[in-house]
Amino acid sequence: MDVKLLIDAIMRQTTVLIAELATTAGLRAPLAHVADTVFLELSKELESQGVPRKVVADMFGLALRGYQKRIHRLEETAGNTGQTLWQAVLEQLTRRGPTTRKQLFRDFQKDEPGAVGSVLSDLVSSGIASRTGSGESSVYSVTRDEERALLAQEGSVETACSLLWLEIARRPGLTQDDLAASLPMSADIRGKALALLVDDGRARFCEGRYNADGMSIPVGATQGWEVAVFDHFRSVCGGISRKLRREGPRSEAQDVCGGATLTFDLQPGHPHYAETRALLQTVRRQLNELWERVEAHNAAHPISTGDAEQVTFYFGQFTDSEKEDS
Repeated sequence: MDVKLLIDAIMRQTTVLIAELATTAGLRAPLAHVADTVFLELSKELESQGVPRKVVADMFGLALRGYQKRIHRLEETAGNTGQTLWQAVLEQLTRRGPTTRKQLFRDFQKDEPGAVGSVLSDLVSSGIASRTGSGESSVYSVTRDEERALLAQEGSVETACSLLWLEIARRPGLTQDDLAASLPMSADIRGKALALLVDDGRARFCEGRYNADGMSIPVGATQGWEVAVFDHFRSVCGGISRKLRREGPRSEAQDVCGGATLTFDLQPGHPHYAETRALLQTVRRQLNELWERVEAHNAAHPISTGDAEQVTFYFGQFTDSEKEDS
């Protein structure tokens, strides 16, 4: 078994997902911190699994002293992701309104002119901003649709609310320190989000701990998609990790931890075409019905903390065809 090849393949798919998220809705999320975050979190996880620090350093191709210095530097700057030039130019246009190219270059005179020009070209080519005229007198304006997208981007507190709500619902009784360790974000954002959760009743705070009865993102909701993506991705990763930790790289018919992936080859007119494409809808309906029965029973017969067991079931579906992408 060549684990290195497996890790390389997983990293490739993960970077594809990160790229998709970074450009969602035409935005350009800052990525400067990604490599450092991966290094810091991966090193911590390896050490938590009992791998000696000197061996972890060697796995990264570093001498122990260099590894320790890098860890120390990253821990000091964790959570400080800064702001990209792309974000700064977009926010400047949003605040000021229509602005000439000459004025924008004056606003960002400390930055490389070529970089500022590239950002403006990207904003226009992606439809986020419009340009009228030419040369230094050309005027740039943020499009109306992008103004709404920017407001959504600035709604990081609401995104934080969803992520924190999910964490509290999954692991009741968490403290501020627990949440800070499991979900890196600024203390200011975390504080505002937790206050909102408590104020609107989504979470409760008592004796230094947060609790929530549950959380769900209904089909068709336009808010909370971030936490739905995160929850599904974490569930898949968690299921694979527990499978490897408990049972090793093998499967048994009686497994209660694991997964399966099936790919169906179809074409219009196939006798099972409609049935196969409706799998997501069918399974979702069956699961929702079961979940509602379980919740109703639990409401009538509360589960004691010592006997609680969580079963997380994840599933998904996508089609891969030229017609779907056109």
